[in-house]
Amino acid sequence: MYRVGSILLVLMLLLSGCSFFEKKEDGGQADEAAVIEPEVDVVAVNLAVPWSIDKLGQTFYLSERTGSIVKVEDGKIERQRVRLEKPLAEAAEAGLLGFVLNPQFSENQKAFAYYTYTDDGGGQFNRVVVLGHNAGIWTEERILIDRIPSAAYHHGGRMKIGPDGKLYITTGDATTPSVAQNLSSLNGKILRTNLDGSIPADNPYPNSYVYSYGHRNPQGLAWIGETLYASEHGQSAHDEINRIKAAGNFGWPVIEGQEKKAEMETPLFQSGAEVTWAPSGMAAVDGKLYVAELRGNAVRVFDVEQKQSRVVISDLGRIRDVFVDGNYLYFVSNNTDGRGNPDEKDDKMYRVRVDEMK
Repeated sequence: MYRVGSILLVLMLLLSGCSFFEKKEDGGQADEAAVIEPEVDVVAVNLAVPWSIDKLGQTFYLSERTGSIVKVEDGKIERQRVRLEKPLAEAAEAGLLGFVLNPQFSENQKAFAYYTYTDDGGGQFNRVVVLGHNAGIWTEERILIDRIPSAAYHHGGRMKIGPDGKLYITTGDATTPSVAQNLSSLNGKILRTNLDGSIPADNPYPNSYVYSYGHRNPQGLAWIGETLYASEHGQSAHDEINRIKAAGNFGWPVIEGQEKKAEMETPLFQSGAEVTWAPSGMAAVDGKLYVAELRGNAVRVFDVEQKQSRVVISDLGRIRDVFVDGNYLYFVSNNTDGRGNPDEKDDKMYRVRVDEMK
């Protein structure tokens, strides 16, 4: 590992007497007057558009949109082959996206993946599958959910296992906003399934994977205690952090940002009309949410009790996912995704001590 960045003085902040957080009453988030930049370690380099981070013991597993799983262990990187039943789609934002290890991975060598594919007729869809691992090769073994419609953009793709042991999955509206309000469609939703692919008996809608709806393109999930939060891309601004509840309607495309309508939820945070975060992966630490920002080129922390936010990591380019383990927050850049400005060693995986960001 090697270090980037340095600790900056915060003279402007001290002289002004400002808090590290600033707050807007309308839910739009203001940046702080000055930022303490913590020391950041580089854990891995030369990644190919990494999308998801998971970890078992001292070993990390990163999905790459290009179709590989990267194993990172003891400073060594091994790019592992993934055998999928369908060819990966080449649309923007598509590919091998969400990835999460089965809780019994040590015993069964299984994981879950979300990928965008093209079928024989030229259609484009997303599916959730079980991958088996053997001798450094991952193989698609079983389909859990299939033929989630896809398009040029808005695939969703984040997956996390909740404290209830269920698998949660985000899906985008596939550039057809109206489907987000259609409960018979899997698009524009947060889905919830048992690990065997069956529908949980306590899902809010009978015989349906749908847990919440009215989402545009959610790409992050995290829990504080038993409460689920999700990040979501707005149309051009008005990016959102939502507190998710079963059967909640989060408004897209009827409302966005701080707009209100009966029986629709407004976000806990939103970026306002002038700022775009493009929030992606999320992790929770000490009652706060750490969120990767793509357009914001940052990691931002949200205090859900105080309803305040601030940037804690910047100047490393587009950030796709974050992961907390012990005293460290890990995150991956996405500067090679066609929208960033990569250097010769991008993309990278980084780590930073959580206590240096407080």
